[in-house]
Amino acid sequence: MKKKLRFTKVHIEISNICNLKCSFCPEVTRPKGHITVDLFRRIIEQLPPLTEMVCFHLMGEPLVHPKLSELVEICHAHQVKIFFVTNGILLREPQTALLLHPAFRQVNFSLHSFLDNFAGADPSAYLNRIFTFTERAFEERPDLYINYRLWNLESLRGHRAENLDFLARISDRFGVVMDPKVDLTQQKSRNIRARLYLNSDEQFIWPSLDLPNLGETGTCFGLSNHFGILIDGTVVPCCLDKDACITLGNAQEQPLLEIVNTPRARTMLRGFQNRKLVEDLCRRCQYIERFEK
Repeated sequence: MKKKLRFTKVHIEISNICNLKCSFCPEVTRPKGHITVDLFRRIIEQLPPLTEMVCFHLMGEPLVHPKLSELVEICHAHQVKIFFVTNGILLREPQTALLLHPAFRQVNFSLHSFLDNFAGADPSAYLNRIFTFTERAFEERPDLYINYRLWNLESLRGHRAENLDFLARISDRFGVVMDPKVDLTQQKSRNIRARLYLNSDEQFIWPSLDLPNLGETGTCFGLSNHFGILIDGTVVPCCLDKDACITLGNAQEQPLLEIVNTPRARTMLRGFQNRKLVEDLCRRCQYIERFEK
């Protein structure tokens, strides 16, 4: 029987540079850059006892990394699957071919990024590239999960007018009816066809030490389901600690297994298990409220 690993995935920020400037994404204040191939390889080599999957996402757009294909091959060589999040703006033939590599388990397109950056612009070319990728995946990678994300709602009980055109285009292209009035409080994720899904959700405010304290009670999947690694090797407890407010260690200096078992990490995890938020950043995290619903 296969042993259950501790983490579902590890978030690796391969680049904190983005080709867009979304209103819902805070500015990166850390030095800009890309993870080095050597550091990435060192991280991947340590992951098999911890997880079977990495998420190329924290801050930044992963398609801007100049050596993305090398990173993919490193994952493939170590049998680590890739969960990929992209705004899709840079998707062209070379990137399409790469994202169909067998190392990828899931590719997520944040469609709301286009709406946020190019209000009123014709999305036809943008969506056609994503739809074409999807149709190729149906043929070449029927095992690949694909998510179209519209994470721009003010409320799960509300609807956003600018999303309606995207829903209509998805419906037309794939021969389905995407009802804009579906109750998203009951069904955030809807199957479009095969392993293609539409995922709708509310906007959220990224946690910051500058925000008000929301309370000391709550829980999170950080350090039980996942943790994050920034481009310089800094290890953080979750995918929303963009400024490394809760630094647990650095993958360039310590083994990952040691880092996720430091006293600070264990104290945080025990707190989550007992519904106690021990870190200041967690007490200012709006996203935690989703786990209460």
